[in-house]
Amino acid sequence: MKPTYFYKSAFVLAILGMAACKPTIDSEVKPSKGSADFSRYIAIGNSLTSGFADGGLYLEGQQNSFPLMIANQMKTVGGGDFATPFFPADKANGSGYLKLTALTNNVPTIAPETSNLAVRAQVGGVNFLIRYTGEINNYGVPGIQLLYAQVAGYGRANPYYERLLTDATLDTKYLDFVTAKPFTFFSNWLGNNDVLGYATAGATGAAPTPKATFTALYQQVTDKLTSNGAKGVVATIPDVTKVAYFNTVTLKTLLAAINATPAGASVTTIYIQTGTGAVRAATAADKFTLPLSSDGVMGKPNAALQPYGLDPRNPVESKYVLDPAEIVVVNDYISSYNASIKSIANAKGLAIVDAYALLNEYGAGKWVNGVFVNADFIKGNLFSLDGIHLTPLGYAITANAFINAINSKYGSSIPTVDVTNYRGVKFP
Repeated sequence: MKPTYFYKSAFVLAILGMAACKPTIDSEVKPSKGSADFSRYIAIGNSLTSGFADGGLYLEGQQNSFPLMIANQMKTVGGGDFATPFFPADKANGSGYLKLTALTNNVPTIAPETSNLAVRAQVGGVNFLIRYTGEINNYGVPGIQLLYAQVAGYGRANPYYERLLTDATLDTKYLDFVTAKPFTFFSNWLGNNDVLGYATAGATGAAPTPKATFTALYQQVTDKLTSNGAKGVVATIPDVTKVAYFNTVTLKTLLAAINATPAGASVTTIYIQTGTGAVRAATAADKFTLPLSSDGVMGKPNAALQPYGLDPRNPVESKYVLDPAEIVVVNDYISSYNASIKSIANAKGLAIVDAYALLNEYGAGKWVNGVFVNADFIKGNLFSLDGIHLTPLGYAITANAFINAINSKYGSSIPTVDVTNYRGVKFP
């Protein structure tokens, strides 16, 4: 995404007050570990596990990761310490992230945080972060796919994994790294990135992991995690097409923004290039990506003075659009992946969080302890400023879904998280 984000679409933004009501606590239910052992809990996964938010990994996000919330609640039933590879306070902004810097006439300005970063070097355009040394329980690595979990040398390519390693261990496979020390319980939320990158690039990037390959890899990961008798919980892959990233910039908002300018007062059609290379008029069924607005390309003329997106000879590029045919492909892969996850987890007797259903439920709109949550960009409280990853409030909702799944499967009674302690989008 570009350094500065300026959204011309007419968003109606409102700060929703938090009601003072608190969760009801049943004093008759005493915390119990049930049939599980939480003495050393580890979390396996990608950016969602690490606490990634607002387009970056930074200290506040790490402090509000759903595994840390779960671990804190597990302490009431015998859970042990849970170490997160935090960035130090003087480099708290980590990789950098997006922040809402102004709200003028209901139009947000979003810019990058560039101070107090934890970047130690830049190699080939990749920012490598200061290394972490110490105990680790949260092994979330942004960007990791199932395949990379078993590739030697992956630490040389992914700066988020590389910061957890040393020069001597750079070639250690992720799955070997996370299982090197004994553990009694795990959460596994791998698999999202096996389709996410394809979708967010408008189906122009690398193809999703083949279905049979995904199943085989997920089986191998699960076998390894359960080989020592540990119990655990896994999560399915969310519905990528329902996140704010794909549902903020629409045909309607694009036309409204263009027609609000004198030069575009009579525009009625946006032209797009589909995944097949064909050019046609966009419809309400097409899903535009969030960067189409933030990149500021709409209406800009090319060398032949043909305005971008407004002339069929200079259409909106496929990378900014998921057309209906591509949406079908994305949903087909997600459905297959989730069927494999559930089948493998059930065969191993693991708890399952249906993250697909969970985020669709809350994305459609729901009151949570006095806070209204939905998938709307900025005002919806669920998704952070990158439109894909969650806010602290969204991660708290997720933590409770994991806790409820664990309690249901293993007969434990881990207390849930008070979601009113966690914020949605931070306003200036």
